[in-house]
Amino acid sequence: MKSSPDSSPREYPARPALAVGAVVFKDNRVLLVKRGNPPARGLWAIPGGSVELGETLKTAAEREVLEETGIIIKAGEPIFSFEFIHRDDKDQVRFHYYIVDLAASYISGEPTPGDDALDVGWISKGELGHLNVNPSTLKLLHQTFDFG
Repeated sequence: MKSSPDSSPREYPARPALAVGAVVFKDNRVLLVKRGNPPARGLWAIPGGSVELGETLKTAAEREVLEETGIIIKAGEPIFSFEFIHRDDKDQVRFHYYIVDLAASYISGEPTPGDDALDVGWISKGELGHLNVNPSTLKLLHQTFDFG
């Protein structure tokens, strides 16, 4: 029996999950989503999500950005990676992701939040300070692009 890509639990997983993000700029603004699901619910971050079995990082990034934002991109090479481990109050691993962020080019589309995004938009450097942005997103934008 074939299992679906979502058959492994994201919360309290048996093993770390591989995820991908895409850094997309247009007119000196970066594409960010306001996360709608834990563990980063309510935080602004670069769009992305889980890599499905048999999917390349580039294909996963292109799919996730389209699903979350309605934007079509061309994913490039990896530019940043980090590990995210969140434990509950009983010290059990609630979430464990290894995330690879890719550079990406804007192709077309208008920002429209997908099912798992509360909001989406093209954010300027000056607007970052007024939003509740995920710390790893701020680090990536500052270190890699001197943005923020």
